[in-house]
Amino acid sequence: MTAPTDRSQRWSRLLELLAGTGRLTVEEAAERLGASPATIRRDFTALADQGLATRTHGGIVATAVAYDLPARYRGSGDEAKQRVAEHAAALVDPAEVVAMNGGTTTTAVARAIAGRTDLPTSADHELTIVTNALNIAAELVLRPHLRTICLGGMARRESYELHGPLAALSLNELRLDTLILGAEAFSAEGGAQCRHLDEAGINAEMVRRARRVIGVATADKLNRTALARICPIDSLRILVIDRDADPAALAAIREAGVDVHLV
Repeated sequence: MTAPTDRSQRWSRLLELLAGTGRLTVEEAAERLGASPATIRRDFTALADQGLATRTHGGIVATAVAYDLPARYRGSGDEAKQRVAEHAAALVDPAEVVAMNGGTTTTAVARAIAGRTDLPTSADHELTIVTNALNIAAELVLRPHLRTICLGGMARRESYELHGPLAALSLNELRLDTLILGAEAFSAEGGAQCRHLDEAGINAEMVRRARRVIGVATADKLNRTALARICPIDSLRILVIDRDADPAALAAIREAGVDVHLV
């Protein structure tokens, strides 16, 4: 296997493996990732320093956050989703207040942001993440170089997203620079859509409060439909999507004024 050369990619892969097994040795990780044992040891130490794993003799064991997540949030090994996540994470300015809704793609973006090596470490200049997703907040709160704000509200066990009046009230007091928006469906005609009315409402409020909205999706989300619309497609500034997306559908989205980034 070709070793991921980017540190954030290696960390994401290590966390995926760790979430599935509960523990990893240096030898196992080096073999699975095709990296040197010395590189893996440094990665293990860094993950432990950030509270994402516990260092043991010759390996690491999972923290409760990494181990208890359902399989769909542990990382699917989907290369297209990882490309989308890495690209979207690179678009974030470290001085911004960045909001993220819940979902597997936004979770991947959150991990990619946290793995960036250029983020400021001073408490006075921390990148601020605002989210209504409990799993994203639980992971990022362990990162000492990030400030994490979790909205209040009622939690949906299916998606870990918080919604309802408390979440809306929390948003009323916040300023958002960029929203990383995941959805069940994206299309020129239907905009960004999701399956649940309550989630659509809080996600729509995030869209209204953000100066810039970056949609993130894999090609399978294009031209699908879902029950509730979050926002029209022209509310997005950028759509990051993998290169398998339907060209005709992307052309219609571009015509609506959205900057499409194919990765």
